[in-house]
Amino acid sequence: MKLIVMLAAMAGLAVAAAHQPAFAQELSAQGREGIRSFMAEATGPRGHLGAVMLLAQAGRVVELQTYGSRDLQRRVTMAPDAIFRIYSMSKAVAAVATLVLVDQGQLNLDDPVARHLPDFEAMQVFAGGTADAPQLRPARRPLTVRQLLTHTSGFATGGRGIEEASLLLQRAGLQGSADLRDYAARVARLPLASDPGERFRYDGVQYEVLGRVIEVASGMPLEAFVQQRIFGPLKMADTGFSVPPAQRGRVVDISTMGPAGRLVRAAGPSATEPGVRLRPYASLAGGLYSTASDYMRFCQMLLNGGTLDGVQVLGRESVATMLSNQLLQTDPPPGLQPTQARPGEGMGLGGWVILDGPQRSRPGSVGSFGWSGAASTYFMIDPKLQFIAILLLQHLPPDEGPDLPRLNTRFFDLVAQALTP
Repeated sequence: MKLIVMLAAMAGLAVAAAHQPAFAQELSAQGREGIRSFMAEATGPRGHLGAVMLLAQAGRVVELQTYGSRDLQRRVTMAPDAIFRIYSMSKAVAAVATLVLVDQGQLNLDDPVARHLPDFEAMQVFAGGTADAPQLRPARRPLTVRQLLTHTSGFATGGRGIEEASLLLQRAGLQGSADLRDYAARVARLPLASDPGERFRYDGVQYEVLGRVIEVASGMPLEAFVQQRIFGPLKMADTGFSVPPAQRGRVVDISTMGPAGRLVRAAGPSATEPGVRLRPYASLAGGLYSTASDYMRFCQMLLNGGTLDGVQVLGRESVATMLSNQLLQTDPPPGLQPTQARPGEGMGLGGWVILDGPQRSRPGSVGSFGWSGAASTYFMIDPKLQFIAILLLQHLPPDEGPDLPRLNTRFFDLVAQALTP
């Protein structure tokens, strides 16, 4: 089985999309009303607490609607500037931060990670045995920065067939790390579940290690780097790893489904103390807070080919790489689930990319890019139509049992229908 990195052809597709003319379709009045009705019903008394929905075309916000409540008691109306935990939507920011360093010549996507983090020089692979008595062998190739970005590092992040290796990672207590230096050092001591570049396994571990690579390559703490090179230039004033105390009243309560079939407050420090850091360290795997308007500015920068309001964050070629499929996976080992993205989708850097609209379960133009966060936050950008769709809620699905319906599939279906001439 091989993992083939596909860059030239798909990068060309993304560059072509970046030069497409302005959108040809506009949201119909009937389509807008359908989206609004759906969201109002979904955030009714028996539904999700509340949501912020933003749609933009060609750099202009055409819909910014709020629904329901910001709090678990349903007493405070949702506001357009409400602050959400965006969790894995942070990964797209990590990809941009990495590419900023590529543009500056401080990093290369195919750099061995060990060039920046020497602890990763002699990686071992779990070859048998148990977590208590593992059999190890040297990795066949070095781990690269690109593999961190594309979830092909080989880290033992759970799944069928790698339970013993994953147990070693669980025992390492990574989320208790004091900082990213500590986090990366713990990971480097663990065996891989497979050789780098051979398997796609989605997880945040890769992006936490990537955060430490960014720190070393830039010579700056990760939090300072993304503030100086991304959030500041893009005027994303409400995006960060924590929320200033004076603004914490804007943070939306985070819910989950309780055992009695009623919404309850989710567990965790950021639920009981909204606005505190989601992890002890600065996490671009899933540690950011943001607003719909802030994240729209980030998305618009990508649609513009790396610039916004006359400020350049990324080069056009780097944006094309980010929005291009990086993977083609064939012949998964017997007994293991295929690990490529859903039919019709590939993986760019920090999100999915649509390769074949008819094969995909949700409609969208070829070249569209997006991702989601664990607490029901979603975004999508369409370079062909110069379109952005953002839907932010704060609900963590329970591990088992009944739950509220997830809204993303129906929401994006309605958006696509509203754009159909």
